[in-house]
Amino acid sequence: MPYIHFTEEQKLRANAADLVEFLRFKGEPLIRSGPEFRMSSNHSVTVQGNEWYDHATEKGGGPVSFLKEFYGMNYQEAVLTLLSEDTGQLCPQVAAPKKKVKKEFALPPANDTNKRVFAYLLKHRRLDRDVLTAFVRMGLVYEDQKYHNAVFVGQDKDGVAHHAHKRSTNSQGKSFRMTVEGSDFRYAFNWPGHNSHLLVFEAPIDMLSFISMHTDGCWPKYSYVALCGTSSQPMLGMLERYPQIDTVHFCLDNDQAGQLATKRLAKLARDKGLTVDALVPVLKDWNEDLCANFQQSIEEQQNEQKLS
Repeated sequence: MPYIHFTEEQKLRANAADLVEFLRFKGEPLIRSGPEFRMSSNHSVTVQGNEWYDHATEKGGGPVSFLKEFYGMNYQEAVLTLLSEDTGQLCPQVAAPKKKVKKEFALPPANDTNKRVFAYLLKHRRLDRDVLTAFVRMGLVYEDQKYHNAVFVGQDKDGVAHHAHKRSTNSQGKSFRMTVEGSDFRYAFNWPGHNSHLLVFEAPIDMLSFISMHTDGCWPKYSYVALCGTSSQPMLGMLERYPQIDTVHFCLDNDQAGQLATKRLAKLARDKGLTVDALVPVLKDWNEDLCANFQQSIEEQQNEQKLS
């Protein structure tokens, strides 16, 4: 492509393009995640207004860099696309950005009971009751007051909350999940053990599902962390706070995103001199494995009753 000179006004217009509307125009399914949207084809990427961020690679930027990163365009192709959107029409633009003020972290007000959270996590997600009760008693899981979401709390060594991840408790229709604004990802949902092993998961429910599949009484000795995505910050935070950890077991999803994240995070752990390995679910994630095991157990019991 021959060199094209863009005016400053054109460059500003291109970088003010609304990425949410651009992706919708391109037919990219989007998943709402609080004030942001996640790409259906890549859950680690969030977009909001004219900004994007990849939680897996921990980098982001504006519309031009987005098209270069995810559409393989060069600078000139990206700017031309954002100015015309291949239709002769200007790409919708976001309003002039307001100065961002970092919101102070605060836990969502708790409901007076955890009935809906227990019902959802025990009956629909098939978590072990004793495991869930242990986390609830530690203040790590509770039901929020306003929407009855399940809240997964991330605490420091002194039990002070710095992170919270919310997930809807409806078992039908679209699910809702988001990280509470102001959260510090170094303290994402975790359980501090006493031995030298750390198990790393993508989501809080996956972490609780794995523990529910290994209820031999030894699980509290291990340390666990849910990345609430694929960022390295929660893992690195655990390694910093608990220097006795010398072995990291990666238990991420059995899909392309999980495999890529495992490789990236394992390299970070190896570079710190730690021993690493990977535990892979049979299905996509540990909750799918847990639910499948439960269903298999029910079917086996029914077959035994028929034979008796």
